Amino acid sequence: MKAVVTRVQRASVEIEGKVCGAIGQGFLVLLGVGPDDDETSCDRLAEKVAHVRVFSDEAGKMNLSIDQVGGAFLVISQFTLYADLKKRRPGFSHAAKPEIAAPLYERFMEDLRQKGFAVEHGEFGADMKVASVNDGPVTLLFDTDCL
Repeated sequence: MKAVVTRVQRASVEIEGKVCGAIGQGFLVLLGVGPDDDETSCDRLAEKVAHVRVFSDEAGKMNLSIDQVGGAFLVISQFTLYADLKKRRPGFSHAAKPEIAAPLYERFMEDLRQKGFAVEHGEFGADMKVASVNDGPVTLLFDTDCL
């Protein structure tokens, strides 16, 4: 699995002109699932993202995790993280098929909820408009192949 995680002041997702998810301070997570991903890799990724310390403490140092600042998550499915960019037109055959990706997307969000986080989300496979006010900006790339 791959995740692009951006620390945000606020973020939202809109489908067909209607906001279906919005958060204040927290993480905007663009989540991609590969064909070899499974529940174990999903759980590892959720654990890692939930505990990364990139929020500022009282001294202005990135030393706090999202739970320490009362932040929330906005999770967006993003198969394009698995794009093959060898040619000018990206190929997406390296992304997991929906029957694999959708349940792992749901599991990732459920893992975060079980850790006590508020989780907003888009709709798997939908055409979405995502807006964010990035904080820092701080953006991290997580890849379960490297964790």
